[in-house]
Amino acid sequence: MAKNDDFIEVLGARVHNLKDIDVKIPRDKLVVITGLSGSGKSSLAFDTIYAEGQRRYIETFSAYARQFLGNLERPDVDKIDGLSPVIAIEQKTTSKSPRSTVGTITEIYDFLRLLYARASDAYSYNTGEKMVSYSDEQIKNLIIEEFNGKKISVLAPVIRSRKGHYRELFEQIAKQGFVKVRVDGEVKDIVKGMRTDRYKTHDIEIVIDRLKVSTATENSKRLSETINTAMYHGDDVLMVLDNETNKARFFSRSLMCPTTGISYPNPEPNNFSFNSPKGMCPNCKGLGTLYEVNRNKIVPDDSLSIKKGALAPHGPQKKNWVFKQLELIAQKFDFELSDPFSKIPEEAKEMIFHGGNSAFEVDSKTLGITRKYKIDFEGVATFLQNTFEANESRSLQRWAKEYMDKVLCPECEGSRLRKESLFFKVNDKNIAELAHMDIIELASWFKNIEKDLSETQLKIGSEIIKEVRTRIQFLVDVGLTYLALDRSSKSLSGGEAQRIRLATQIGSQLVGVLYILDEPSIGLHQRDNEKLIESLVSLRDIGNSVLVVEHDKDMIESADYVIDIGPAAGKHGGEIVSEGTPSEILKHKTLTAEYLSGSKEIEIPKKRREGNGKTLKLSGATGNNLKNVTVEFPLGTMIGVTGVSGSGKSTLINETLYPILNAEIYNGVKKPMPYKKIEGLEHLDKVIDINQSPIGRTPRSNPATYTGVFSEIRSLFAKIPESMIRGYKPGRFSFNVKGGRCETCKGAGLKVIEMNFLPDVYVECETCQGKRFNRETLEIRYKGNSIYDVLSMTINEACEFFEHIPKIYRKLKTIQDVGLGYITLGQQSTTLSGGEAQRVKLATELSKRGTGNTFYILDEPTTGLHFEDIRVLMLVLNKLVKKGNTVLIIEHNLDVIKTVDYIIDIGPEGGKKGGKVIAKGTPEEIIKNKKSHTAHFLKKELHS
Repeated sequence: MAKNDDFIEVLGARVHNLKDIDVKIPRDKLVVITGLSGSGKSSLAFDTIYAEGQRRYIETFSAYARQFLGNLERPDVDKIDGLSPVIAIEQKTTSKSPRSTVGTITEIYDFLRLLYARASDAYSYNTGEKMVSYSDEQIKNLIIEEFNGKKISVLAPVIRSRKGHYRELFEQIAKQGFVKVRVDGEVKDIVKGMRTDRYKTHDIEIVIDRLKVSTATENSKRLSETINTAMYHGDDVLMVLDNETNKARFFSRSLMCPTTGISYPNPEPNNFSFNSPKGMCPNCKGLGTLYEVNRNKIVPDDSLSIKKGALAPHGPQKKNWVFKQLELIAQKFDFELSDPFSKIPEEAKEMIFHGGNSAFEVDSKTLGITRKYKIDFEGVATFLQNTFEANESRSLQRWAKEYMDKVLCPECEGSRLRKESLFFKVNDKNIAELAHMDIIELASWFKNIEKDLSETQLKIGSEIIKEVRTRIQFLVDVGLTYLALDRSSKSLSGGEAQRIRLATQIGSQLVGVLYILDEPSIGLHQRDNEKLIESLVSLRDIGNSVLVVEHDKDMIESADYVIDIGPAAGKHGGEIVSEGTPSEILKHKTLTAEYLSGSKEIEIPKKRREGNGKTLKLSGATGNNLKNVTVEFPLGTMIGVTGVSGSGKSTLINETLYPILNAEIYNGVKKPMPYKKIEGLEHLDKVIDINQSPIGRTPRSNPATYTGVFSEIRSLFAKIPESMIRGYKPGRFSFNVKGGRCETCKGAGLKVIEMNFLPDVYVECETCQGKRFNRETLEIRYKGNSIYDVLSMTINEACEFFEHIPKIYRKLKTIQDVGLGYITLGQQSTTLSGGEAQRVKLATELSKRGTGNTFYILDEPTTGLHFEDIRVLMLVLNKLVKKGNTVLIIEHNLDVIKTVDYIIDIGPEGGKKGGKVIAKGTPEEIIKNKKSHTAHFLKKELHS
């Protein structure tokens, strides 16, 4: 019999919809939990096993530390035995900060910073020469060797190429006992009140000593003291001046340019960090981009006059201070506010944009007197810039941003680092150039690095290079070869972010850990799937348990053990319907087994739709990695956009096509990526983007409020005779406003009791017993049910209940049609999975009356969906196309790709090697293409 410690044993799990289940999960194996969407997979993996692991970890801290961490609630489970430390790799965990990049998350950039701080060569940004640094003893020997027998002056540079009168500096130097200074190449005695021209740039050095160099001992001692004093005053740099030839030579303890004398501080890792003041570009504060006011946006039409509204931020002339100032500017530069903007003198335009202070006089001929006027105007562009940078109000910042462009920082050219940091090089590359390479290029650069390094560099850097290589290899293994280290983590998809964290975890080489992953194959092309599975297997092989919530066929077949939760979703799920090895699972009569064995499948349509003959044509798209792409979308069909991860699908659709359509149809403000032109917009009157973002961020949001069906239900309750007698309006039946809700718990149904260093306890509100509404509101009943009873119904129950009320029934029916009949009307939005949230959005759009000319964009709608859920989803999407609409799906899932009418395949690879349309046509035409990776896998699917 197997020992107990070979299993993680869960007894009596009742979280969410789990029905008091007991399960034994083998340790040190790759275990897949599968089942219909909403059947309880995440409830078991994350809300039970991971939550308990986290809670036990936090309990090891002192009570003092726990009060800052906040405690975790104990999951509703009797007992969990054999639990190792748990690490969850979810999809929602990457930072949205603009300072976070792929390099910083994977820690590869930290190793590169260390490599550059310890083993790089510094070069002068003025002359390109290699920088040098000396010890005091070396400097003394070099001076004796070079200037033996000559008269020299030893100088300490204090000011370099800066403006100012420096009166205080000269006084300070005199107080320290020095009598001479060299100003702009001329040696002068310091006199009282000495100053320089404050508007010119100056070089000032203190004359520390003047002596004749010889090898005598007393001379050598004097020279040592002089060097020490000069270094102290010159900030580790000194200058030796040959009195005869007047030629200067620089010496420094720090890194220094032998010709111009500029010096760099000795490099530390944070000199290469764009998040540290020591390394960041001072202009863009380490972000690489700036927002800059665009004059063409302020004056979009220069044929208009200022009076008629040429200045877009201010509009037509009004009686306010700004226009009074503009009138004064007009008087000064002799033009009228009614003149076209293009006719205004350039000087005046400068003042209108950038402001100025100016007083001027005007002779009044009629009165025979002179009038004085004063202009004190901030300038339209300056005002916008200041509003954007310094104003607290988000809406004002957004308003100012409309007149600005995001541009690359001109100083660091997007590298984020200060100038000095970019002149430290290893094998002729600076750190920003390495961060800009994609992973595959970086891997090959590091592959042969040893032969290009000096012996010292190798000695210092060998360990670092080894670490970087292994980490890069892990990124390659999880299929992220197309990313660059400087890619902002904000722009990563959920699947990419999850796989980066996976690569980081593999890199940490921990043993004896339980890893829980949430659908790691999201957004991954079939080609890269094998690499991902190998990575998970390697995690298992070094001695970890890997638990994966997954629907992917390949992943299920590669698992050591499969747990299938079902039989249906929501209330009808939460049980273990089968468990065992993949081959044992097939013997059971479950939905998963039927799809795996092929006895049930998503059918390929007999005939592909041709569309309505109209097309939408996008030309010359060049955003990110797109290579001048021109593509036609046949309208009235279902279009699949495919290609390996990172090939440019999202750039083409989400970043280029959708913002264009949104701006055209709804005046959206998001700026599309660069493109030349778009044709065929007249054939569309609506565009709808349905993505994976959550439908509500608070527990008060639920499917009923999001789809708008709750408003109809409240109106219905307000029309019940009893309500009308009492004078109740629809607001009475809302749990978000005063009146009808229970005021003890403010309509939440629960009360939070803060326990300081114990976890917050949620208890049912004793006034309303968790029903959210007060007694009077609950007395109003429709067909015997109160408003609380209606919120507690599942969508399936509510469909029957409201069958005879078309407005409500239509909305509920669409939620049921997308396969969400199992969720309750009042279920908190925060507890819906990504796939469920996307389908609630889809249902909301479906319930609106269609025009037949709508363009729907869905980004990987199969996320979190079981084979059966995908079948239901495809039925719904096909209904939309039948009504004449166009549905565009970005997808990797072959079950979806094989059923679409038209495929646009982008590739051939990810990153710089992608960005071209390599195949387009029906699935049957695509599979003939030899270049396409999609074709290779689709062929097997169509011919299976």
